[in-house]
This record gives sequence, structure tokens and C-alpha cells, in this order.
Amino acid sequence: MRLVIARCSVDYAGRLNAHLPEATRLLVHKGDGSLLVHSDGGSYKPLNWMSPPCTLEVEEPDADQAAAGVQELWRVTHQKSGDTLLVRLYDVLHDSAHELGIDPGLQKDGVEADLQRLLAEQTGLIGDTLTLVRREFPTAIGPVDLLLRDPAGGTVAVEVKRRGDIDGVEQLTRYLELLGRDPHLAPVTGVFAAQEIKPQAKVLAADRGIRCVTLDYDEMKGIESGAPRLF
Repeated sequence: MRLVIARCSVDYAGRLNAHLPEATRLLVHKGDGSLLVHSDGGSYKPLNWMSPPCTLEVEEPDADQAAAGVQELWRVTHQKSGDTLLVRLYDVLHDSAHELGIDPGLQKDGVEADLQRLLAEQTGLIGDTLTLVRREFPTAIGPVDLLLRDPAGGTVAVEVKRRGDIDGVEQLTRYLELLGRDPHLAPVTGVFAAQEIKPQAKVLAADRGIRCVTLDYDEMKGIESGAPRLF
């Protein structure tokens, strides 16, 4: 990531035109190619930006621009739309580059990994007699969140989501088709478990023979903690 603090002006040309007159601003050029123009206000939102895929080219100012005090030109071009962001740098106050590495991403309370872990400890929410075979059961097309064993024979594949939509049902359907070919696992049934399941997803799941289970995350945490409860 490159951070530049400079007096600059910015012009955006494309589906809309916008102009930022000369002022001191922070320019953030990220490893994904994007460029963000920030002021010392407005919270997190940039004044202007160019999202990837885009390229940044540094140009020398012409005679007129140099006479006006422009030291350097940045031309950022979006590779698909052709939109351009032209930054005229008049005075660079700071210029540094930093290697941030791979970011693990934001981890929120109640994300799918937490739901999956809690549900693996509380398989009774899916069925009283079911036992856990494995979390993240590997397949050729990706891991199944939970694989449970039914003592009566057969296997239950569980897909866990925070918000369940049609794509999640389609994903579980692909897993079921693949797992059902394994004689050691068949017959395989599916359970789509989420904190919130959209009506369209419920209809599709029922059509595919997949059972839906709505999860109460707060209640699951309470069961896990063993904290005494009045009601």
C-alpha cells in the first residue's frame, strides 16, 4: 500500500464528471490497484476513488501544467468502463509504501464459523440421535460444514449460514449429489441451517428434499456457556 499526502486537485471523467479543487489530501493506492482520495474529515468515506480493475500511470506535466505548479500527474483508468481519475500533484508532503501482507478479514461475533462450531457441539438441534462425524468434511468440490451420523443408518450433511439464500441451498444440493455416490455414506440427507432463511430458499430446499433449521445464536451461546437462566 502506498500512502501519499499532497496538495492536489482531482478530476473524474466517465459516467459522471467530478472535480476536487486544489487542497491537501491523503491518496491511498492499494495493492489491488484501487486509488482512494481522502480529506481530513468525512469519516471513512473517500472524496473520490477508482475501484479495481484499474491501472495507475504516472505522467510528466506539460509546460502549461508545470508553469501552474504541477509536479506530477497520476492517471488512473478503469479497465472495463474506461473511466479516468486524473490527480495533479502540486506539493508532496509525504510518500511511503508499506507491505501489509494477506489480511485475514473481519471476524464478527456470530459468523458462520462460530455457528458451525456451536452446532457441532449441539447436534441435538438437528436431531436427538445424531452424532458428529466431522466438521469441514472434505469433498472434491469443497468442504461440507458438518457431517452427522444417524444411528439408524445414513448420513446427514449440514450447510451452515448466517443468512440462508438460494445459493446456499444450491451449494448443499451439489454436496448431497456427490456424497450420495459414496456407499459408505449413503443414504445422505441434507439440512440447511441458518439464523435467517429467506422464503425463496425455504421453497427451493423443500423441493430438493432438504430440511431447514433456523438457529438462535444467542440461545446457542447460552447453552454453551452453561450460565444459569431464570426462564
